[in-house]
Amino acid sequence: MAMSRSLQAWLFASLLGAAVATVIAAAGPGRTLPDPVDTPVTAGSALANATTSGVARSGDRLVAVGPRGLIRLSTDGARSWKQVASPVATDLVAVRFTPDGAVWAVGHDGVALRSRDGGLSWQRMLDGRSLLKLLRTTYDARAQAGEAGAAAVQMEIARAIGQSATPDLMPSPFLDVWFADANEGFLIGAFGLLLRTRDGGQSWEPLIERSDNDRRFHLYAMDGQGERRFIAGEQGLVMRWDAATGRFAKLESPYIGSYFGIDVQGRRVVVYGLRGNAFVSQDEGASWQKITTGVDSNLVALVRLSGDRFVLVSQAGNLLAVTPDSLKATELQSPLTSEVFGAAEGRKGSLVLAQINGLRDVELLGIAVP
Repeated sequence: MAMSRSLQAWLFASLLGAAVATVIAAAGPGRTLPDPVDTPVTAGSALANATTSGVARSGDRLVAVGPRGLIRLSTDGARSWKQVASPVATDLVAVRFTPDGAVWAVGHDGVALRSRDGGLSWQRMLDGRSLLKLLRTTYDARAQAGEAGAAAVQMEIARAIGQSATPDLMPSPFLDVWFADANEGFLIGAFGLLLRTRDGGQSWEPLIERSDNDRRFHLYAMDGQGERRFIAGEQGLVMRWDAATGRFAKLESPYIGSYFGIDVQGRRVVVYGLRGNAFVSQDEGASWQKITTGVDSNLVALVRLSGDRFVLVSQAGNLLAVTPDSLKATELQSPLTSEVFGAAEGRKGSLVLAQINGLRDVELLGIAVP
């Protein structure tokens, strides 16, 4: 069940060292390229059709992110876009609004950025260097205290640094970010990377060994409402937050392939991913039912419509409407010509797609939504 080459590149380039190899090759003999973690990106320098990997919406404001620190902002419901400055030139893969109106963007080299003005200006809150320092300090202390799993994480950190082209930087990417409120939030990523903050991102607590993910599968997506918190990841991994134990507990999964997204609305949980596979639970993950999508393309986004309806978006551009009383999706639109990596609601009756060739606003008005 292989992923397409372009989507695989987005999720795994830094994991496999491909990005590092590309940079070294581009630099050539005797040349050293700037470190992307310390290289700011000026506003308005990217082409309109530059690749975007993620997009998020709050009201009329949308923020999209992409490679080489790309950040784009719309304040008019996706009618127009402008590129804003970024403090880093690393590849950004996901973006989220928080309940208090802040915006977070995450990506390669352990980068996490925050905006407090709706995406207009950005501050680097975490990167591979500060992440490595945090992990070493935390797990040295936990190992000395004899905490279960801490020594194993120490060895995993040492192994990751040993394979990194930059010895003082944790190369693993963050792949998603989710906040329960203004203060408490989570960062998740490759090789089981899992952090929590309780002060709005000023400080972070690693929770890597406090999850039922001993094989350190990649964590791709997180969502929740209040104390209902779920993580989806590689090889069918689904975990639910257990407040009593302070850890993420593994749930029985209906599928062994990777999930790229998860959506939580009340007790309903939807997971979706490889080869058009999607499943819904009405009881917080205790049992699952398969959604018949009718497509074989990877599912990369879920956008809620009015009521309990939602649209699943595939990498090939299929738009699949699902209603709560039906487990069969209805295709709303023919596949598009370029690959899709993310989606968000645009103006009423439209979706904004983050594509390999930029952003596209797709009108849904006039299309029968079941």
